[in-house]
Amino acid sequence: MVISRRQFSVLGAGVAATTLSGAPTARAATRSRKPAVRNVVLVHGAYADGSSWAKVIPLLQAAGMNVIAVQNPLTSLADDVAATNFALARQDGPTVLVAHSYGGTVISQTGLAPNVAGLVYVAARAPEAGEDFTALSAKFPNPPVNSGIITSRGFKFLSRPAFIQDFANGVPRKEALELYAAQGPLSTAPSTTSVAAWHQKPSWYAVSKNDRTINPELERFMAQRMNATTIEVDAGHLSLVTHPEVIGRLILQAAAKS
Repeated sequence: MVISRRQFSVLGAGVAATTLSGAPTARAATRSRKPAVRNVVLVHGAYADGSSWAKVIPLLQAAGMNVIAVQNPLTSLADDVAATNFALARQDGPTVLVAHSYGGTVISQTGLAPNVAGLVYVAARAPEAGEDFTALSAKFPNPPVNSGIITSRGFKFLSRPAFIQDFANGVPRKEALELYAAQGPLSTAPSTTSVAAWHQKPSWYAVSKNDRTINPELERFMAQRMNATTIEVDAGHLSLVTHPEVIGRLILQAAAKS
């Protein structure tokens, strides 16, 4: 893992106000006057469901966080925004909003909710307001997964080879096949946001260096455009599955600093 920008150390045991062991540092406790962020809402992306966060959730819970994984219907951006807003409305206090992949579009739209303290993007889309993400992606080399996208009846999903080799690269085959069985088709309807919450909320970004679904250079571009605190993970698109400890620590860093 390579850490970049703002001299940010996601693995430093004494930096975060909260660690994976759940113990706040004394320095952070004495300095902070804001309410502690104890809530995390996780938003999955296309071709997945909330279970994609299964390895991250227990790490956050062990650190004392209240966690909800949204089950996006993926039937439209409006429907996914509604599902995420409902999850946010159930939180009592400041919340870190986290997204993987297409879920980044959802949190860019919903992240202006008053109780959202910070945004974390994990190999995620981070569109500007009104931006055509497909057009933005076309400015970068075509990711291999695109050749395996199948469109049918207003939805798109991945062929089995594309899912295993490109979407879930780096995931053990048995586990990748289980994730494939839970694949969530994504609506082909436009998913253009009207706002970009990352302009107003502190943001973090985990770039997947070996991503075959979103070009890593595009991820770096979006992270830099956001002025996000950025880490690079030696992982494919599903870093939340292959490197849950790293992603969990990033989320806790965001909670400590939001």
